[in-house]
Amino acid sequence: MPQTIYDKIWNDHLVHQQEDGTSLLFVDRHLIHEVTSPQAFEGLRNSNRKVRQPFFNFSSSRSQCSNNG
Repeated sequence: MPQTIYDKIWNDHLVHQQEDGTSLLFVDRHLIHEVTSPQAFEGLRNSNRKVRQPFFNFSSSRSQCSNNG
């Protein structure tokens, strides 16, 4: 059966899959957002893990703009 583009990308980035289906993927780019990134980095700190390649992080300081006035 042919694979979808989603399946191809997933399989190309799959590092390990557990018996229960939980998957570890290699992500080669990170988009850092001011709202959710602090929780993500706190999770890394709490599990004693580091960002593998911090120079592949891209950030935005603001993604929402008010339309009032």
